This record gives sequence, C-alpha cells and structure tokens, in this order.
Amino acid sequence: MRIVFGLVLMAGLALAGFAVYMAQNYIGSYQTALEQERTKAQGNVPVHEIYVATRKIDYGEIITQEDMALKPWPKQILPESYYDASKPLTSEGEEPRIAVRPIEKFEAFMEVKVSEPGADAGLTSRLDRGQRAFAIKVDVATGVSGFLRPNDRVDVYWTGRVRARGDDVPVGEVTKLIETGVELIAIDQTSQTQSTNATIARTVTVAATPQQVASLAQAQSTGRLSLSLLGRNDSSVAEVIEVDQRSLLGLREVQETETTAAVDVCTIRTRKGAEVVEVPIPCTN
Repeated sequence: MRIVFGLVLMAGLALAGFAVYMAQNYIGSYQTALEQERTKAQGNVPVHEIYVATRKIDYGEIITQEDMALKPWPKQILPESYYDASKPLTSEGEEPRIAVRPIEKFEAFMEVKVSEPGADAGLTSRLDRGQRAFAIKVDVATGVSGFLRPNDRVDVYWTGRVRARGDDVPVGEVTKLIETGVELIAIDQTSQTQSTNATIARTVTVAATPQQVASLAQAQSTGRLSLSLLGRNDSSVAEVIEVDQRSLLGLREVQETETTAAVDVCTIRTRKGAEVVEVPIPCTN
C-alpha cells in the first residue's frame, strides 16, 4: 500500500514539474513574440530629424552649437515651427540666437522659444556681470531732444543747491559731472536699436555698477540730472567738472584779483606840517 502511495506521489510531482516547465516555455515565447512585435512596430514609425537641446537652457542664455543636436522625432507628433537640417537653428556667419523661454534638455527648439539672429531677450541679457539697470527721468532738454538710442553712451551731470560747510546759507546752484561714459540700454520701454526717429523719452535706463546706482539715485533725489551724448567713436574720459554761479559769472576771479592787488600795493607816508600824506610806491620785496 505504501509502495502504491509513493508511486502516485512521484507521478504527481512529475506531472506538476512538467506543467511548470511548459508554462514557462509558453510565457517566455509569448514575451519574445510581443517584444518582437513592439520592435517591429517602432521600426515602422516614420521619423524626422530635428534640432533638440542637449542641456537645460535658461531664459536669456545664448544658444551655441554645443547646445543643439539633430535627433529623430516621430513625424506624427512633430512640434510646430521646428528647426531641422533644411532650416538650421544657426548658420555660418549669422548672429547667435537667445532663448526667450526656458528650454529643457532634449526639448525641441521652436521659433517661439528662440530670438531672431542678433536680437536680445530683454534687458537682463544686455547687462554684464556685476551691472544693474537704473532708470533716469528725462525730458526734452535733459534727454538731448529725443536723439538718444540704446547702446549710446552719455555723461551725467547733476545740478542742485549746496551749502557751505559749517554755514546754513546756500552757496547757490552747482552743476557737476558725476558719471561719464554710462551706457544706455533702453529708452522708455524699448531696447530696440533699429528705430531712427527722434522720440521724446520720459525715462532712460542705463547699465551701472551698484556704486554708480547709489550715486545716481542720491543725485536724482536731491537735484536734477542732465545727459550729454558722447560720440560713437569717442573713447575719451571727461575730467572732473564743477561749475557754480560765481565761477560762471567770473565773480570769484574778480575778487581774487582785487585781493592780490591790495596786497601788492605799498605806500610811503610823508608829513607836511600837521598833514600826513600817503604816496603809493612799488613794493621792493
């Protein structure tokens, strides 16, 4: 009886192992066939090579050749206004483009996300490292009659009333050169340089260091600022200039001349009876 039971148990185990083996073979062959079908289906999808980003590009960054690569893209889901070999993102001798929106890695380049060749993405792309943008209020007189353009350079003059040290009486208005060769990066709300029409601006934006920004802010709050346009090829640096009402009218020179003359005149006293006569003579020392 025990022998029969053992034989039945062994037969059952053998049948179970055979069933597991057959199931594994069936599942394995099914997975292989499914993978082959998937590969075949993918190989039949039509693709087109377009330019994609090889790294994450932030707003305002310049797009270089190393930032782009041609990669296959399914034709059924091609993005609008893409760039490919027939429409390259950059060409030889062409100005670089700038990202006007953030672009993720492996994202397709599109016209809405890049600027035109040579264009900029706003004021942030026009500021060098360590520079800040600062707005100066101007009018038709202080703004050079509307002939200012972005990329021009100007000298900045401050005019205001000052007091003598230790004295509460105002000396008068003083005009002083406080900044020279400051670059303009925007006129009102535009940074484009193509316009040639004179525009009476209300504000101009300059690129300046934090120290210059502090000086300009203090000067603008205590007086009025005037701009003087520099020539395109003028690389000279203006010297320290300060003019007040006395120096403008020559009053200081007259006073100094009178004082000098009084010191340089000598006299000799001669008594004639009860009368003393002073006779001016040249000083011998």
